[in-house]
Amino acid sequence: MTTERRMPALDAAERTMLEGWLDFHRQTLAVKCEGLTDAQLRTASVEPSPLSLMGLVRHMTDVERSWYRRVLRGEEAPPIYWSDEDPDGEFRLTEADTWQETYAAWQSEIEAARQAAAGFGLDDLSKSPHRRTGKEMNLRWIHTHMIEEYARHNGHADLIRERIDGATGS
Repeated sequence: MTTERRMPALDAAERTMLEGWLDFHRQTLAVKCEGLTDAQLRTASVEPSPLSLMGLVRHMTDVERSWYRRVLRGEEAPPIYWSDEDPDGEFRLTEADTWQETYAAWQSEIEAARQAAAGFGLDDLSKSPHRRTGKEMNLRWIHTHMIEEYARHNGHADLIRERIDGATGS
């Protein structure tokens, strides 16, 4: 599978621009994972950290789920990979964890996020408050935060990928 990464339009309206950059960063993470085996995708960055490419994708799966389903829509959508007992569960991988299952769950949450966002305007407030401030935020804030979240983790993905096979760039 080859991910087509599309550069966001240079002259789009605000919503199209935000969603374009969010998709660009989602696609960037997918590109960083392409062409690797499950074992390579489970490879930790540097001991003792459990951070891996598959772990990053699992993390972003739960992040998508949290911001768009739980916060924006107010849905009951428990985490997929972590729990209160294991808050870093998304990074604790076993031989049973596969890219196929991880990728499918991630794409499913991205689609759910898109559907959730489609029902809100950029200025519409979330159904649930921010866990730290106790205040609702608008969709614009959530989109901007998600772009930042992906951009930060794509930097991690660059370093992990380079460690695995020397691939850099993009």
